[in-house]
Amino acid sequence: MGFRRGRLVTAGVVSTVMAAGAVGISAPAHAALSAHQAAHHQSAHHEFASRQFASACSVDTLMSRMTLQQRVGQLFMVGTPATGASSALLADIGSYHIGNAFLSGRSYDGKAAPSATTAAIRGRMTSAATYAVRPFVGTDQEGGEVQVLQGPGFSAMPTALAQGRWDWQTEQANAAAWGAQLKSVGVNVDLAPVGDTVGSAAGAAANPPIGQFQREYSYNTSVVTSDVGSVIRGMRLAGVDTATKHFPGLGYVHQNTDTSSWVHDTVTTKTGSMIQPYKEAISQGGAFIMVSSAIYNHIDASQPAVFSASTIGWLRNTLGFTGLVISDDLGDAVAMSPYSYGTRAVNFFNAYGDVLLTVDPASVPAMVSAVVSLAQNNHEFANKIWTASERVLIAKQQLGLLPAC
Repeated sequence: MGFRRGRLVTAGVVSTVMAAGAVGISAPAHAALSAHQAAHHQSAHHEFASRQFASACSVDTLMSRMTLQQRVGQLFMVGTPATGASSALLADIGSYHIGNAFLSGRSYDGKAAPSATTAAIRGRMTSAATYAVRPFVGTDQEGGEVQVLQGPGFSAMPTALAQGRWDWQTEQANAAAWGAQLKSVGVNVDLAPVGDTVGSAAGAAANPPIGQFQREYSYNTSVVTSDVGSVIRGMRLAGVDTATKHFPGLGYVHQNTDTSSWVHDTVTTKTGSMIQPYKEAISQGGAFIMVSSAIYNHIDASQPAVFSASTIGWLRNTLGFTGLVISDDLGDAVAMSPYSYGTRAVNFFNAYGDVLLTVDPASVPAMVSAVVSLAQNNHEFANKIWTASERVLIAKQQLGLLPAC
């Protein structure tokens, strides 16, 4: 997802806020968490979640009881302003059983507004709407100009390029602090880290979606790889899932998929070093990987990656990703303009996608209707929807989002 413009944070402000307000974790004093310690904390978190939600419905039980429409709704993450739950999204939850939300835009005044927004969303997750399955609530909290939630209670996050100068312990500790801030307002998925590598400073200047806004951690893929792992581990310590983006990478494109159609990457290959950060996300157990809506000439030149069964199949079958494949925005992005709303949704799920992100609630009726209709009439497509729904519920089970039976 391309950035939604916010205020630029200076390095001086960043260092002051990080030293004073990172939810009790200052860097680097409390940063030395080894990979072994991180795994221990993760295990403890899941043990607690298992005890806390021992009475929750099993995934098999929910799958057998939910309607097709409710299962399809679990596959959508729909946008609303972070400053308040939109009437359109709240209506979509009731009418189309939407199971997940994305906080968009910018919220500058601290925790009250996003807390109220997420509470309103959770309040609509009734038995009739979602079988009381609670939502993934995501946002873009990367750093620099891409930080949706700001103000008192939220650290001023530096750009990813600045973060890339830290050691891994500092990155991990700060990610844990930022994750705790998200969790405190009801956000449980950060659509980060950016796993894209931009090859050089000169390349960054010619790279509108990533390099021009310093969203890359480094021009060195090994640094990007390390930081991706650190962010995933840190967020997990706070109980927040991550979505590493934008597979297989937007670091070598010369247009932004948010503002241009037919964006082509002519550099990235399946064997190139730029894939390493995504391999790291997989090895660290990252919950989501976001697939790009650019076209990759050396991987599948026939269609956007988000519609490419061969690209998503490579991610799953060759690279070994077993988590959730989430789309980049399929609602407002200009890269999607050649396709109808219904076609966008059907193409994504036909390519074995799991969670469709649309920042525009107005796209929901056509998208959901197309998916439900095809699932009712095509056995192969219905099986894909069943598998994706099951995968989503398994991931929600890990976060304790399933209802009691």
